[in-house]
Amino acid sequence: MDTSVYSDLLPITCPTLNITVPGFTYSNQLEGTSMVEFVASGHITLTACDLQLQTVDCGTQYVNIPDGIYVIKYSVSPNDQVFVEYNHMRITQALNKYYKILCEVDVNGCEPPLKTKQKLEQLGLIKMYLEAAKSKVEYCQDPQKGMTLYNYALKLLNKLDCVTC
Repeated sequence: MDTSVYSDLLPITCPTLNITVPGFTYSNQLEGTSMVEFVASGHITLTACDLQLQTVDCGTQYVNIPDGIYVIKYSVSPNDQVFVEYNHMRITQALNKYYKILCEVDVNGCEPPLKTKQKLEQLGLIKMYLEAAKSKVEYCQDPQKGMTLYNYALKLLNKLDCVTC
């Protein structure tokens, strides 16, 4: 979401929105209706097709967008001088796994057995690792530390999710 404040006296010209997907070294520049929508409303919803992660079945089925650090750069004319760049840490896939495990925990409206309580405490710690990862990337400008925390949280989630371990 663009929260910039623009003067009514100057038109917004040559807007560009570039997004670098985790694992890629180049960005995708959004154009066409996506860019018109973003400029008009200040926000945009993107799919795997918009990010060029998917090239078939666009408009009917979408692949999941991966977790990780997305570098987002928005600019207006003169584009080399008027721009903002943000790191966004997507943790959706990890949170889905977290909620799946939480659904499987047998809890009631009373004090749980010790084993259940320990699992809930572990899940709480994992959730904090995920929140800390997002914070390190988006607010502390420390993407390396954020990814380290994310990977550790994912390792703990996978360990909890492992039925045969």
